[in-house]
Order: sequence, then structure tokens, then C-alpha cells
Amino acid sequence: MLLIPAIDLKDGHCVRLKQGDMELATVFSEDPAEMALHWLKKGARRLHLVDLNGAFAGKPKNEAAVKSILQVVQEFALDNEIDEIPVQLGGGIRDLDTIERYLDDGITYIIVGTAAVKNPGFLHDACGAFPGHIIVGLDARDGKVATDGWSKMSGHEVIDLAKKFEGYGVESIVYTDIGRDGMMGGVNIEATVKLAQAVRVPIIASGGVHNLKDVEDLCAVQDEGIEGVICGRSIYEGTLDLATAQVRADELTGEGEA
Repeated sequence: MLLIPAIDLKDGHCVRLKQGDMELATVFSEDPAEMALHWLKKGARRLHLVDLNGAFAGKPKNEAAVKSILQVVQEFALDNEIDEIPVQLGGGIRDLDTIERYLDDGITYIIVGTAAVKNPGFLHDACGAFPGHIIVGLDARDGKVATDGWSKMSGHEVIDLAKKFEGYGVESIVYTDIGRDGMMGGVNIEATVKLAQAVRVPIIASGGVHNLKDVEDLCAVQDEGIEGVICGRSIYEGTLDLATAQVRADELTGEGEA
């Protein structure tokens, strides 16, 4: 069970939102690269980046910050003799040229969210052009998928879209329960497991992580097909210690065994 710190980028800063509302942004760091290094030192094995401005604008807006983070990640991996620390990125990615540019910069996985729902052909093309590098982000409230930075409800059922996109060849699915994101009210385990059982590709849970019990609850259902969880406000506000939680997750899932 991977615990994946989220670094949400707004105007070049590292922030957290509540339920996707740009007006409810808390700035946690003026230097996203420094924040990335902080989480790497805490034992993070993967990072989750979101270009929030990009998500609303429909095109990348925080590329300079992304590049500075990638440089820090690469240097840290080199210094610690780690083969690779994957970095996944979403927000405003609407064309193949942008994906190619980001992959060339060193991003490992590209997360396609709104564009996947509005333009499935784009997701299909992306999976074909960049196999193994495309993750689809499905953000839902009450089982229905939302788009455009969660500002619009699509009417599509999460499980129906997940099955469709699995057929395209996505690497995994980031599933966010919008109602819980940034609220630290606990992960929607039931909905996450239901989705994981419906598809064969791995699910990355997102939204609502508050404390160690949430991590333990996810570890208990990992075998259903849940490979990780994105941690945001909880690790920034200190209700969850990333290093302790990753060690505990390893204990529960046998990752730490030789």
C-alpha cells in the first residue's frame, strides 16, 4: 500500500483545497520543490502532483514548479541510489503534445480526468501512444462522475466509465470521493472497494484520509485491488504522520518482508 503525498499547485505555491473549491485554498508552502523533498525524506515512494490552475484553465499553468519538483526528485533518487521515484501529474492535460512534453521532462504517469470523460477518444489515443503511462482520474459524488475541477456533474456512473477506460489500457484509476476530499472525514472504503472489484486495473484511493486508522482500513482491503492512497490535508496538518503510516502499511501488507 503506497502512501502518496499530494502536492497541489496553485500560482506556483503548494496548497490544499476543500472539496475542490479554489476559494478555499490553504497555502502550505511557497516552494513546492522543497515540499517534495520533505516528503521524500519522510519515506514517500511516489508523488502526486496536481496543476490546479491548469485543471480550471484546460492547459498547463504550473510547469515551472513541476520541473523544479522533478529536479529535486531525480537528485534525491540519485543520492540515495534509488532506481526511480515515480511522479504522477494531473490538471489541464488535454492533448498528446502536452503528455509527451511532461513525460520527456521526467513525469512517470499522466493523469487524465475531465478530458477522459468529455473526450474519451483522447484518452484512447493517449493510452495507445504512451502505454503504461496513463492513469485516469475519476472524481465522483454519490457514484456519479464530476468534471471541470468538480464544478460540473456528468451523469455518468463511475463503474461504467471505469470499465470502459480499463478497455482502453489505462495503467490505473485514481478514484476521488469529492464529498470527502479535504474534509478529513475518512476514506469512502465501501465505494472504493466496489470500484476495485468491478475492474482489474489497480485503484488509487483519494479523498478523506484523516489518520492512521484510515490507512489501516485501506490495507485491510488492499487485496481487492487497491494499490495506494493519496494523502493531502492530513499529512500537511499533522493528523497523519507519513513516515509512521508507511511503515505501518508495510507491516500490514507484508511489503517490508525480505
